[in-house]
Amino acid sequence: MTPTLTPPPETAAPPAADERCDRCSAAGKLRVTIAGGSELVFCGHHANKYADDLVKIAVQYAAEPEFTWRGADMMRR
Repeated sequence: MTPTLTPPPETAAPPAADERCDRCSAAGKLRVTIAGGSELVFCGHHANKYADDLVKIAVQYAAEPEFTWRGADMMRR
């Protein structure tokens, strides 16, 4: 039998292809989970524009593989 690797339930998934930015309805590039379990989805523009504020409220995040979020380094600190 081959073991299956299952991510822990608290792992966030990047936005699905059909998910849209909560701010402008562009394609979602970043999913942010805040305390209490609510999630926000942002396009690349708004994710980077609001990065300073998002890192203050985010408990975890997941970005599309091709997207580099400005807040990623701030979250690691």
